[in-house]
Amino acid sequence: MSAPPLLSARGLTKRFGGLVAVDGVDFDVFAGEILGLIGPNGAGKTTTFNLIAGAFAPTSGTLDFEGKPIHGLGPHEVAGRGIMRTFQHNMPFAGMSLIDNVLVGCHRRMQSGLAALVMGSRRAAAEEEKARRRAAELIGFVGLGDVADTPVVNLSFGQGRLLEVARGLAGEPRLMLFDEPAAGLTPAEAERLSDIIRGIAKRGIAVLLIEHDMRFLLPLAERVIVLNFGRKIADGTPDAIRRDPAVVEAYLGEASTIGAGEEAARA
Repeated sequence: MSAPPLLSARGLTKRFGGLVAVDGVDFDVFAGEILGLIGPNGAGKTTTFNLIAGAFAPTSGTLDFEGKPIHGLGPHEVAGRGIMRTFQHNMPFAGMSLIDNVLVGCHRRMQSGLAALVMGSRRAAAEEEKARRRAAELIGFVGLGDVADTPVVNLSFGQGRLLEVARGLAGEPRLMLFDEPAAGLTPAEAERLSDIIRGIAKRGIAVLLIEHDMRFLLPLAERVIVLNFGRKIADGTPDAIRRDPAVVEAYLGEASTIGAGEEAARA
């Protein structure tokens, strides 16, 4: 790609005692790109996410976001820079409606402080109204407009996953990290989520996702990085990745099986 990378990792390494979870990994993520991160269990995928999100500090190596270093920053500082993360398990604020859950994410970008909100200043009221409109727009974007005022306890699992996406978008990210977003979804829900992720990328937001379901990931991602034992073993298009001998070996033949199924579907 001709544009500079949005996120750049060089020599990214994380050790836990004698265990090297991520071992000298280099990669770039570009604005508006959908990039998959795959590998066997224990390959270092989630640790890599935790390094990007600020949950862990790297043992060595660098992470630059929009040309500025973020390695060593805490999670709230990383989020403030424009990197938002969703998790494998839905974590809504119980007792609140969908729109109020999303408003929590919007407040991160509001200028008025808590005192101004409590005192009901005109500026704070205007910001609150703008944030509420933004929350409603995001709920509509993920397809939950009809249940915007519903308590979150009444949502299905799939609807809860979409709420997590809307909350992440409320923080106005430049990069969104998805950790196994298709886990637990029905085929119809997974297809809907794929469309939403494509819509996010079309807004110029970069998407980096961990996913074990190759039937979800391969048609969605524009590029795929493969980790094995903490090291990057491949980086390329989905078609190139599923034919890479090192990837096939790492997945014990699963990649070649998926590839054959896709070819049959195209025939």
